[in-house]
Amino acid sequence: MASSSDDDFVILICSNPNPIEAKTPHEEIHISTTDILSWDLPTILSYPTVKVHACRNRLIEKSSYFQGLLCGSFSESCLDSTSIQWNLEIFVHVLKCIYGCPLHFTSKNFVPLFEGALYFGVETLISKCKTWFSEVSSPKGSGSLQIELDDLIHIWIFGLEFANEFLPELCAGYLARNFMWAMTSKVFGDVPYNLLLSCLDHPYLTVDSEMHLSEALLVWLNANSKQLENFSRTGENCRGIFRHVRIGLLPLWFAAGKRSSCYFSKVFEESIDLIYRLVDAPPITSMNVLEHADLHHLKIRLTEYSKKVNLAGCPQITLATLLLSVLPLSYSMDPTLRKSIKQILISLERRERDQSPIPQGLLPMLSFEAVQEIDISKCPRLHLEAAITCISKSFPSLRTLKAAYLLNFKTTALHQLVHKCPLLREVDLTMDISPLIPAQVSVVSSSLAITSPLSNKSLSVGDDPADVMSLKKSGLSLPNITKLTLEGRSDICDLDLQYISKFCSSLHELNIQGCISVTDVGISNLLRKCMKLHSIVVCDTSFGVNSVLSLCSGVTNHGGFPVAHFGRKHKSLAFSLQKLHMGGCKGFSLEMLDVSNTMVSGAALAQIVHGNPGLKHLRARGCRNMLQQETNTSEGEFSSSYTCKELYLELGKKCKLEEVALGWGFSCFSVEALQPAIKSLRSITVGLGGSLGEDVLQQLSATCPMLESLILHFQVVSDTVVTNMMTSLRNLRVLALCYCFGDISMLSFNFSTPNLRKLRLERVTPWMTNNDLIILTQTCANLVELSLLGCKLLGSDSQQIISHGWPGLTSIHLEECGKVTENGISSLLDCTALEDLLLHHNGPGIQKNFIFYAASKLPMLRKLSLDLCDAREGDFDIPDCDDKCLVSTVKIARCKPRRCNFSLPAHRRPVHEETLVLIRNSKNLYRTVVKERL
Repeated sequence: MASSSDDDFVILICSNPNPIEAKTPHEEIHISTTDILSWDLPTILSYPTVKVHACRNRLIEKSSYFQGLLCGSFSESCLDSTSIQWNLEIFVHVLKCIYGCPLHFTSKNFVPLFEGALYFGVETLISKCKTWFSEVSSPKGSGSLQIELDDLIHIWIFGLEFANEFLPELCAGYLARNFMWAMTSKVFGDVPYNLLLSCLDHPYLTVDSEMHLSEALLVWLNANSKQLENFSRTGENCRGIFRHVRIGLLPLWFAAGKRSSCYFSKVFEESIDLIYRLVDAPPITSMNVLEHADLHHLKIRLTEYSKKVNLAGCPQITLATLLLSVLPLSYSMDPTLRKSIKQILISLERRERDQSPIPQGLLPMLSFEAVQEIDISKCPRLHLEAAITCISKSFPSLRTLKAAYLLNFKTTALHQLVHKCPLLREVDLTMDISPLIPAQVSVVSSSLAITSPLSNKSLSVGDDPADVMSLKKSGLSLPNITKLTLEGRSDICDLDLQYISKFCSSLHELNIQGCISVTDVGISNLLRKCMKLHSIVVCDTSFGVNSVLSLCSGVTNHGGFPVAHFGRKHKSLAFSLQKLHMGGCKGFSLEMLDVSNTMVSGAALAQIVHGNPGLKHLRARGCRNMLQQETNTSEGEFSSSYTCKELYLELGKKCKLEEVALGWGFSCFSVEALQPAIKSLRSITVGLGGSLGEDVLQQLSATCPMLESLILHFQVVSDTVVTNMMTSLRNLRVLALCYCFGDISMLSFNFSTPNLRKLRLERVTPWMTNNDLIILTQTCANLVELSLLGCKLLGSDSQQIISHGWPGLTSIHLEECGKVTENGISSLLDCTALEDLLLHHNGPGIQKNFIFYAASKLPMLRKLSLDLCDAREGDFDIPDCDDKCLVSTVKIARCKPRRCNFSLPAHRRPVHEETLVLIRNSKNLYRTVVKERL
């Protein structure tokens, strides 16, 4: 029993069955709460037994457990000591809280602390636990992602077990807001079914797109296949979680690709059906959903926490869809408003056709200030120019806009866009590169086939308020665009570049690759004014002498062309470049260099590499002079003491490469020298003139384990080599074997490669039959791009094999593949998401109206290439330039007679080896006949 002098203290005897490595031979340690601030936890935890001298009254006052134990009828109330059976570390923290010491919470120790607080009845600690978790799980918490997913699951389960309703609720909200982060976790499949359902039902469920939500649910269902079976046995439908996906807003290619899913094919068939109904019908107005259905399934999922909106690849998205998504909820719930909105949308549909902007006060649009990035690429029915007002009002914090492959976006809208979205930094308006590249083809004839009803007015630099001085006087700030991508936009002209140079003075990165309408003078003028540029991509343009002078000038001379100056006081634009995609430069901070198909030598490249240790991407394929050593200094020609061999030594010593594309002079010795630089290599292309050998190719998976893209031209391969690639390169997404030598068989492709997305087999599988193709659809089940050349044993049934095995293909190239099109084309178009279709020398059965037929069946089709040898009637009809035909490039080739495998009548034999090219841009439809340059 306790003596009268010791009534205020009690000894708490704590057992520690798993002490950390003891520093002393003693079995126990005595500590007192009077010194609690100086306790050293690691020392305490090193003892098997810890005896704590604690104030009895303090324990009774702060803990209901000790109140009952020390004041009640228990025998311990009369003793001077009591045993504590609890985790020692947690109990020490409980004591510290009882005595007012600060505690440090983490997602790892939260549950043990909360559990200890509940067991010992310490209301102060319970309150602190609730406060901490409420704060850390709130949107405005001190750290947005402090809680690991496995800890969140543990906390949710704990909350259910101990009937703490607030914990499951907070967990579901946290998971809903951070769903994009959670779905990438390795333990996402461990999320309990009921927690997932609570998350999906939560109003704050935030995802970049419905595709991301679908992918996450498929991952979860795959990880819980046994649970799926149990649900089926009990009559419950675990597949019902897909009712939370707004299937009408899925990308067409994604829905098409998932049709072959063994469990959920019905869901994605419904999605495709709904997408086609939306595509075929006028936007919203012709549908009965406004009177009879909930508009919720047609609204883009937006919350106040949305940071990215990804609608890429959705042909069903229109201006009306976008507006419905940013209207208050009452517009889809109130019957009166539902009737009035139909008339408004009819008006908007008319405005969309006329490319008219939306009046500011037309509708009370909501604002989503957290959104910083929008991707509307490949949304052909969304006229961005008409939607700019909606975007600027509903997404005022927009930083990045990706609007690639939008044929109806005119360059005149760029001015409007950058001024209405003042925080915009990056704009991507990429289009397909025109096939009319001067270096590749010679134009035989060209004419304007049809003028588009759309305005062909270009950017006006002088009109108010486009003038810089007028803009400054108005009090508006200049645009702050730092990255602009205009790749492939053949409608861009010098006047557009003049506008960009005036209003995008902060430009850091510019891509005008394939802008064939701009001149050397236009590019040079832009370079002289945009002195902050550090990344330039000007391949396939008229970049020439004037542009080089501007690039290397250190002094801006507005009165004429600049004088090249390399003094120390005035650094030229070339010295600040990080990315050069034109053919060479004297920059000292290059990260990317492309000199493909030029006369540059290995010695010259070695000197550039020597001064650019930060180089990550090198493309030098097709450089026939790589082995030549430069020594001639006459007439100012380049001189270097470097050799081609030293190029690879320099790369190996100085660089950490992520991408290489090489040909002439690239050998097994080159790979050996490069080994230190290619450990993190993700893409390698070996072209004509390169020779790696089987040994190097077999070791590629060990040398470059992170490889994602492997493209081989004219290399010696075998079943052993290809098998090793398919089985060892687990990250491989792109595989191309083109004109390679050696014997490979179907054995090379008998291994599952679920990550492979793009496959090119050109002149390497002449033995491939329809049965082999079936096997390929099973082992390479997730392809989105397929290219086959020279598979002469394929029959017309291969169309159905391809469309059934790979329904989500976006690109199909079939050339000299037996009799694939001998009986016409039917089931091949069941690949409903096709964007690029090439059919050459596969059988003369293609119908005359095929171009229009394909365009009407394939809403995403942009590029179509045919050969007159395959035309059933010897020719093809050319469709008009209207909104129903959104194909931007059509090529109709007249084949070379020696390559033609078909016995054609005399009147159908091609006389000229020419190609008819139809190119549609935002302005007009052009009809051009070209010949390929030899």
